[in-house]
Amino acid sequence: MSDLLFGLDTFGDVPQDDAGNLVSHAAAIRQVVDEAVLADQLGVDVIALGEHHRPEYSVSTPETVLAGIATRTSRIRLASGVTVLSSDDPVRVFQRFATVDALSNGRAEVILGRGSFTESFPLFGYDLRDYDTLFEEKIDLFVKLLDEKPVTWSGTLRAPLENADVFPKTESGRLDTWVGVGGSPQSVVRTAQYGLPLMLAIIGGAPDRFAPYIDLYRRAAAQLGTTAHPVGMHSPGFIADTDEEAKEIYWPHYRIMRDRIGKLRGWPPIRRQEFDSEVENGSLYIGSPETVARRMARAIRSLGVGRFDLIYSAGAQPASARMRAVELYGSKVIPMVRELLA
Repeated sequence: MSDLLFGLDTFGDVPQDDAGNLVSHAAAIRQVVDEAVLADQLGVDVIALGEHHRPEYSVSTPETVLAGIATRTSRIRLASGVTVLSSDDPVRVFQRFATVDALSNGRAEVILGRGSFTESFPLFGYDLRDYDTLFEEKIDLFVKLLDEKPVTWSGTLRAPLENADVFPKTESGRLDTWVGVGGSPQSVVRTAQYGLPLMLAIIGGAPDRFAPYIDLYRRAAAQLGTTAHPVGMHSPGFIADTDEEAKEIYWPHYRIMRDRIGKLRGWPPIRRQEFDSEVENGSLYIGSPETVARRMARAIRSLGVGRFDLIYSAGAQPASARMRAVELYGSKVIPMVRELLA
């Protein structure tokens, strides 16, 4: 599977320094750039930055940070993971990523999504009651922009466009664009309808349970006469020199992050037993390079995906431990997975 791609994802979680203190948002952003530079040197295929508007995260404009990364790297692809299209303007999203594409000599890609958090909607003046319509209309416009020709378009929640030409153009003539989906069949079908690649967010439970979504994507594309691209998946994980070290670094910060989200969504506090079960049999890829590689290979083989992105930060894991995780992923995990799948 030489064409299999491996990526790293982060939301720019604000890490701790070696003294156990949280760093500033500015330092956290610079840390992400350093991690991306290391990943580029180690042969990782993609770095994907997610968009959040919460105090525990530093990246609110992925494309701005990606532009900085573009100037310090030479080969790694530069993606969002995801861009919350619903609370943004499709024209501006296209322009910003086309600019990153220029700075990186054609390495930019955007992963569009509806967003798992809702802070961006009131922040930018959107009504959550329009949640579904916003994404449906904006992805329809964005797909038209991908042709890089004058666009005429109208909807209900944005001003219409009449023969509008958008700049800059990309040198390739088309910006690489994916759709990130968390488990909505309707979203899977919509992705197939537009002929875009599908990125599945598999963040809990056994990976096998997402096989029906991949099958749905392929069947929908066949019925609609569009292209079914190789499917990608992204899942959380963390790598250290031993299984025990990885779990002990990851768990306390993950628990805080998970319970913070749980309060917003009515979930009970997570127990260590649940965490350990998810590490052993679910979608947390945590452990030594050997352990993580073995579990990644199993998931890739089971689902038949063409890309695996590891979300390598989840909470305030120390910056030095995060750099080590990136190093082990690029230097050991990826070669081991390729060997296991050969």
